[in-house]
Amino acid sequence: MNIRRYLPGLLLGLVVLLIAGGLLYWRGYRLMQYISAPGPPTSAPEAKEGRKIKHWVSSMDPKYVSDKPGKDPTGMDLVPVYEDQPGMGPRTIAVDPQTLQSMGVRTAKAEVRPLSRVIRAVGKVAYDERRLALVNTKMDGWVDRLFIKTTGEVVKKGQPLLSIYSRELVPAQKEYLLALKYQQNLAKSPFPEITEGGNRLAEAARRRLEFFDISPSQIEALKKTGKVKKDLLLTSPVHGIVVKRMVTQGQFVMSGMTLLEVADLSTVWVEADIYEYELPWVAVGQRAEMTLSYLPGETFTGHIEYLYPYLKDMTRTAKVRLKFANPGLKLKPDMFAQVEIKSPLKHATVVVPREAVLNTGEKQHVFLALGQGRFDPREVKLGAQGGEGLVQILAGLQGGEDVVTSAVFLLDSESRFREAATKMLQAPKMEGAPAGAPPPGAPPPGDKPPVHRH
Repeated sequence: MNIRRYLPGLLLGLVVLLIAGGLLYWRGYRLMQYISAPGPPTSAPEAKEGRKIKHWVSSMDPKYVSDKPGKDPTGMDLVPVYEDQPGMGPRTIAVDPQTLQSMGVRTAKAEVRPLSRVIRAVGKVAYDERRLALVNTKMDGWVDRLFIKTTGEVVKKGQPLLSIYSRELVPAQKEYLLALKYQQNLAKSPFPEITEGGNRLAEAARRRLEFFDISPSQIEALKKTGKVKKDLLLTSPVHGIVVKRMVTQGQFVMSGMTLLEVADLSTVWVEADIYEYELPWVAVGQRAEMTLSYLPGETFTGHIEYLYPYLKDMTRTAKVRLKFANPGLKLKPDMFAQVEIKSPLKHATVVVPREAVLNTGEKQHVFLALGQGRFDPREVKLGAQGGEGLVQILAGLQGGEDVVTSAVFLLDSESRFREAATKMLQAPKMEGAPAGAPPPGAPPPGDKPPVHRH
């Protein structure tokens, strides 16, 4: 490779770089001289306007604060900040338009309006416990006839369900018939006490049949016909559906044993879990809407019937019981559903967007937009959190004031820096001490601390 061929070009490039570097150094040196050069004496604004200056600040860099007039590092004149200037507290900040645009600061007005919230939860359809009925017997016996063959059959109130043969039933009926005959014979007695005794005996025999769950119509039929029946007929106590069948025809049953379970599904319960911070928004009687995935486009309307007075330990949620009508038996127990509870406040209140609030743990603040790039923090007291991303302001803010809704953390850091700088500038100075004097107790500059020698 022939190096001599490229040597003139390399030398020429080196010379150009040296000349360009020298020019840049000279221009930088002149610029530093211009910046560091003392400017013309600035007249005190308080003498012109009769206002007292608090401190001086750079118009380009709000973090640059000085206690005397001059220039900032960019060569711009410092701007005075007056003590009576509105909206310029110890943490008030001023930001230039270009910085505001780069930070993406947005504002919104605090509104006075009714606050509402929509609570959404997953619910589960359940039986209305007040509409459940158990069919059992109060005597031992055998199931002679079973009219309900399968679970899920629809029954009406008073419809026969099954008949039971019991050895206790026949003597009880005979006893009642004898008591009736005895009552008739004693009714002709001239002594009222004897007649009253016959009446009490017949009433006691009738009550014993009622304790065996023999219906009044069956007792009247026995009284009229005088024929003893060996079977006890059990009827349905409610309109509904047989949801459980625990007996088979011919089976021996004992007293107190549950034979059938009938549920009235004309109304159902829906149990839903809500978070504890949503409890202030719910109350008994509030309207609720429910939708199901298998019935798209159909909405059921109900209301809150009961709030359980305890929380679930694992999920920290409260159970809410809602009541819904069930036309056509579309709502089936153990179905999952989506529940919406709309909870409006009764009065208008001051609300702001939730992202406008800066929560430090102990206190909550918002930043007011004062105009001309000035922002001031203000402590507020929060209320309930509503829907649409709004939060209630109980104190510290009025309707119509502008608050910052974005870049709040950046403004907070700038505000804290301004407050710290202001406190440093307002620190009391030692009276009678020349500038640059060492603090009290410090050794003179020429003296050296004693050295310990061994």
